[in-house]
Amino acid sequence: MRLTILINGSDPTVNHDYAVLWLDTDEHVWSRESHDGIDLPPWGELRDEGGVTNLCAPTAEQPLCTLRGLHVERDCPTAAQGGAQWSSGRMGHAHGVWRLQAVEKMAVRPENSVFRR
Repeated sequence: MRLTILINGSDPTVNHDYAVLWLDTDEHVWSRESHDGIDLPPWGELRDEGGVTNLCAPTAEQPLCTLRGLHVERDCPTAAQGGAQWSSGRMGHAHGVWRLQAVEKMAVRPENSVFRR
């Protein structure tokens, strides 16, 4: 299953930073589709740990971003939105929200994969 999520600041009317991500729950990887202000690498690994989904850089242990309330180990997402926290070079840690934009239950084979294992 592939989830499309939007991450942005706690008040998007004031802070226009955002990132749109695809989360592949079968392969436990994510890819950045577009962004402005939330600087994440082009792809990484997903880890579901106690009700928090961690977005990590490839082969890194420390999460770049945490999504509270999102479980990627299930057949269907249990929430449509929740809290987000990500590392920000200029601010240390930034807080915001994630929102589920789309759910694709059919296996999707990308034309060009950014995932390198």
